[in-house]
Amino acid sequence: SHYSVFTNELINIIGKNTEHLLWAVTGAGKTEMLFKPIAEALRKNFRVAIASPRVDVCNELYPRLDKAFKEIDKVLLHGRSEETYRYTQLVVCTTHQLLKFKEAFDVLIIDEVDAFPYVNNKELLFATKQAIKKTGTLIYLTATPSNELAKKIKRGNISISYLPMRFHQNALPTIKVEFTNNWWELILQGKLDTKIKKYLKKWQQNGKQFLIFVPHVAMLNKVRDVIKGVLASKIKGDTVHAADEYRIEKVQKMRNKEYTYLITTTILERGVTFPEIDLLVLGADNSVFSTSALVQIAGRVGRSVSRPDGDVIFICDRYTRKVKDAQKQIEFLNKKAKKLREGIS
Repeated sequence: SHYSVFTNELINIIGKNTEHLLWAVTGAGKTEMLFKPIAEALRKNFRVAIASPRVDVCNELYPRLDKAFKEIDKVLLHGRSEETYRYTQLVVCTTHQLLKFKEAFDVLIIDEVDAFPYVNNKELLFATKQAIKKTGTLIYLTATPSNELAKKIKRGNISISYLPMRFHQNALPTIKVEFTNNWWELILQGKLDTKIKKYLKKWQQNGKQFLIFVPHVAMLNKVRDVIKGVLASKIKGDTVHAADEYRIEKVQKMRNKEYTYLITTTILERGVTFPEIDLLVLGADNSVFSTSALVQIAGRVGRSVSRPDGDVIFICDRYTRKVKDAQKQIEFLNKKAKKLREGIS
């Protein structure tokens, strides 16, 4: 399968003094792909670290690695973890923890290099370079390369593997842009733009769950009130944001299908998977959304075999560069995937 091609590319660079980027679309199953290269490194008695900018990713990765490599001594390190440091062959940690290591690892894998707080952070980039041995192998993983990484790729300063399709091998859902004239002004008047209304009605009829993203926390309640007025009263949903004390419960209700929808800020842009959803970004042209955030948001849709597609609707007043670039990035990956499929089949 196409997986073995990529896995072999990674196995081949283990032990080489090199920097390599694995650009894998959201929902490609990149964690599982790392198991064989990690096994190869451990077999060679190399010391391996997997670091992610985000605590929740580390907490999710650790049990999976623990299961895959039972006999290997390992440790999970982050600001809130119980474990104290001890020497182990395998380390899972947040990127901040790398500051504590000097020339310690033969293989260092940085997951989600495009995520805050790692992206464009000089201190963490320094920590990465310092934590790895002079002869070490550095592997970056990303679904949405930052501008810095994109430049490195263009200049050929870094070797790269593309994994442009999901585990179910379908194309990524593409972004459809709908233009409105001041959707927010209308909401302030208690009204909803007809284009937005059209999608809500369609999804209500389909009985599918959906997500609505807004640029600012302050908009959440107003948007919810207007949307509630449009949907049938039996359809339940709520707002959720980063500082929401009921965030975990609300996400769980969505998972249990007690909620049909969530209205959210970018906190749900990555790491959360609801199998069969549609989504709408209100004000996708707002400056708070970076290109990579928009691609990540679009990546919430079409993640399951049972429904590999779905609506990704961006509501805009203006057609901005970032929106255009997000559309382009998805089209670029879909083209690559199409070539791959034709080559394989």
